[in-house]
Amino acid sequence: MPSLPIERGKPGLGLIAHVLTAKYCDHLPLYRQSEIYAREGVELARSTMADWVGKASVLMAPLIETLRAHVFAGNRLHGDDTPVPVLAPGKGKTKTGRLWTYVRDGRPYGSKTPPAVCYFYSPDRKGEHPTAHLKHFRGVLHADGYAGFKELYEAKPPKVLEAACMAHVRRKFFDLTGNGPAPIAGEALQRIGALYDIEKAIRGTPPDERLKLRQTKSKPMFEALCHWLKARLAEVSGKSGTAEAIRYALNRWQALGRFLEDGTIEIDNNAAERSIRPIALGRKNWLFAGSDKGGERAAGILSLIETAKLNGLDPEAYLRDVLNRIADHPINRIGELLPWNVAAKGCVQ
Repeated sequence: MPSLPIERGKPGLGLIAHVLTAKYCDHLPLYRQSEIYAREGVELARSTMADWVGKASVLMAPLIETLRAHVFAGNRLHGDDTPVPVLAPGKGKTKTGRLWTYVRDGRPYGSKTPPAVCYFYSPDRKGEHPTAHLKHFRGVLHADGYAGFKELYEAKPPKVLEAACMAHVRRKFFDLTGNGPAPIAGEALQRIGALYDIEKAIRGTPPDERLKLRQTKSKPMFEALCHWLKARLAEVSGKSGTAEAIRYALNRWQALGRFLEDGTIEIDNNAAERSIRPIALGRKNWLFAGSDKGGERAAGILSLIETAKLNGLDPEAYLRDVLNRIADHPINRIGELLPWNVAAKGCVQ
């Protein structure tokens, strides 16, 4: 018989996959799952399921590391982070940890490389964490203006090139329109929207086609936007929200324009924003992580679940298939269990 996912354990692989998916994909904390099982007449303690989660995480650790290696093997990444409340041991209150996300997705420029996302947990937001995550990465990083990435951009010789996010610029102006008439913000949104109309038209086309259209259509519009913003900045109060939004854009202008120089660079960091959305939704349900160790487990299992979703797989079916095979799978062939390879063999229904 094949090895059990938990040695000498009672749960089958289907139950473990269901608990993992309910917790990390459907955002059902273990205590709620325990209550649901109790209504069906099944006594399943939260501590028991927590033990299953921990052992499954250890079992899948080599696969998680292989997935992360795939993400960082590319030369185009999207990076971001989000706060996660974490229970502080012995204090009865929470502290703020971070979940970092890195996305490799070349589909917007027609790449056939499978998309993937990986997450890391850290107990704080110090710049040493992304520096460690990206120590071997070489290429373009799409990101917001987080100062912790600065060391990567300024390394000698340069290792990482910054591509700033136009969506963040747009959001600054959009927020101004909620407080009444804002003609400057409104026109800024129209001008930025015209750039996005071009991006929508070229999504999925080869890099050379994207670059050609950007050079002929987007570049003149981008340069005109810069001149227009500088002129408006001279007309408004330096302490106004409009001035703040304009300065936010102009201070990042060179990095914002990277997409005009290379057809494989995106206009924004929305790929990373999308990868963080499930965490933001989950926080409303599970309120906090139980410990730093729990944050690390969440990062690893989320990496597998969200990558499975990026590749069109049912995450529960994928985890069930992995748990069925990983205990006896040769470690030097662990890549065969990555979501796109499992899908290619038709193992996940």
